[in-house]
Amino acid sequence: MSGAISDVAALAGVSKATASRALTGRGYVSAETRERVVQAATTIGYVASPIASSLSTGRTLAIGVITSFLNRWYFGEVLEGAESALRARGYDLTLYHLPPDSSERSRIFDSYLANKRFDGMISIGIEASQDEIARLVTSPRPLVAIGGNIRGAHAINIDDQALGREATEHLITLGHTRIAHITGHDAELQTDTVHGRRLAGYLAAMEEAGLTSSLHVLPAVHSLPGGYEAAAQLLRDARIRPTAVFASTDEVAIGIIIAARRLGITVPAELSVIGIDGHSYAEMFALTTFEQQPRAQGARAVEILLEQLEDTPRSHGTLTDDSRRELAEVQWPTRLVIRQTTTRPDPIE
Repeated sequence: MSGAISDVAALAGVSKATASRALTGRGYVSAETRERVVQAATTIGYVASPIASSLSTGRTLAIGVITSFLNRWYFGEVLEGAESALRARGYDLTLYHLPPDSSERSRIFDSYLANKRFDGMISIGIEASQDEIARLVTSPRPLVAIGGNIRGAHAINIDDQALGREATEHLITLGHTRIAHITGHDAELQTDTVHGRRLAGYLAAMEEAGLTSSLHVLPAVHSLPGGYEAAAQLLRDARIRPTAVFASTDEVAIGIIIAARRLGITVPAELSVIGIDGHSYAEMFALTTFEQQPRAQGARAVEILLEQLEDTPRSHGTLTDDSRRELAEVQWPTRLVIRQTTTRPDPIE
């Protein structure tokens, strides 16, 4: 048995508009009414037509997502959270990979912005140039930026500089004075990036504690192998080896732990390690870290984006000037989880 939206509405005892909102998830409908409409649709075998919905709303029911990485845990988690939330609301996701320093970056960027087959955009960890930022925030479609350095858009961020300071202070409070920081390449030059801000937090905490003479900053590729390679270099000389390391991400921190074990260095008795992210492997490695729930960030970004699409005036699928005035800026909470990779240093330090 099959039917039209009018049949669903009649069976549920609501208007066609209410039935449509209940089935598409766009617009407010009480939980009781939504359940009644869904049951009615199931009873008569009604399946909403994306094409018809697109024609009636002027929207594509697709969201474009740009991400810096496809093979890093944080980015994958955000992407899964966003995709799941979009699917639940009847939207498709179009993914664009925009890696840093790619020779194809300009062409991809131009093609992405020229693409009008989506209603809004989500960026994940994009570190953009001033020209790229200007083009993104002036796009006729709403944008929610998660992390990265994009200003002037709806945004979800954690306080990276504060976390860098707190991670370092955790080690200082335990009594460590030889604390190294493994960060991203060019973090000292690119201060308005995630890793630049975390580095700034490390430097501020070390300076405040009077430990500037023992600063040790080492760049690395932000992956598990990158952390392993950096740690192998950092830890090879026992005479100058730090007693603690603040890793800019959990993947790097796990790489450090593996390298330390292979070098016969006991964690945490001889080397304390702390990271940032709340990686799914953190508990397995007993890693002390700051959890930030990236999957939930992706879902929240979808909520913010769809709120903009539903609540702002639109003309031919683009935002009006008035709808740009108020930006949602979410300061995402983090939580320090202390496990077994940080402890007081050996008294002979």
